[in-house]
Amino acid sequence: MSLVRLNIKGISYSQTQSGAYALILSEVDGKRKLPIVIGAFEAQSIAIALEKEIEPPRPLTHDLFKSFSDRFDIIVKQVIIHKLIDGVFYASLVCERNEVEEIIDARTSDAIALALRFAAPIFTYKTILEKAGIVLKNDSEKQENDLSSSNDPIFDDLKFEKEKVESNKDSYDTKTIDQLHQLLTKAVADEDYEVAAKIRDEISKR
Repeated sequence: MSLVRLNIKGISYSQTQSGAYALILSEVDGKRKLPIVIGAFEAQSIAIALEKEIEPPRPLTHDLFKSFSDRFDIIVKQVIIHKLIDGVFYASLVCERNEVEEIIDARTSDAIALALRFAAPIFTYKTILEKAGIVLKNDSEKQENDLSSSNDPIFDDLKFEKEKVESNKDSYDTKTIDQLHQLLTKAVADEDYEVAAKIRDEISKR
């Protein structure tokens, strides 16, 4: 079976499943998207890995795994989402140590959080993408309409996330740079990295 490489397209809070998030993966050489529901901790860990400028005051579990692996010369070469059963995705870590390759079973969310830290590519099989992938239109305006009109609850969440970000953005517009830096420091100390990312974006825009 042929493999298809994926990139992380986005992540948003799920209003339909308490404590859950929607992770959207996109095929590199195509238009299909692969939505995966993940937990809050894994979503936070992935978000931190994506936001390079945000460094947590204490290492998260996936950061600890990376440090442990570096110490013992273990590398994650790639992640493969290899199975889909009853809506649940299964993944494997392809690891290497001393030129010996090992395959380790992992939850998809954990595997992706580690792939980001090891700069490892993410793949899935073509059959899985054909079964669970969705296609959005190229035009950004039409795509936004698709997100708002789709019956899929995941896309309702994406619309909600967009509205929530815009609402928070308005509140930050009235803050001074010094106030924004204070809020950023507090958000990082509280490990509220979603808020920290938004404040950082506002500072960068200024």
